[in-house]
Amino acid sequence: MVFKYEPKGVCSMEMDIEVEGEIIKKVEIIGGCSGNTQGVSRLVEGMNINEAIKRLKGIDCAGRGTSCPDQLARALEQIKEKIA
Repeated sequence: MVFKYEPKGVCSMEMDIEVEGEIIKKVEIIGGCSGNTQGVSRLVEGMNINEAIKRLKGIDCAGRGTSCPDQLARALEQIKEKIA
């Protein structure tokens, strides 16, 4: 199942997240710092949603109180609620 998420407070504009059960199959982040968002996307592919949230939640970018990885964690939390 593919979920779309609109990040807030960061440079990226959209996150398309495909999950199968509680496993992240694919993440595409549109906008933001290309190298960083591609890296984060590839690192979480194949990972359990809970593990990704644990690793990414709370990461800050330039004092914004959030970041693209943090926004991905927030998106994954919303997905968890929907699939529960």
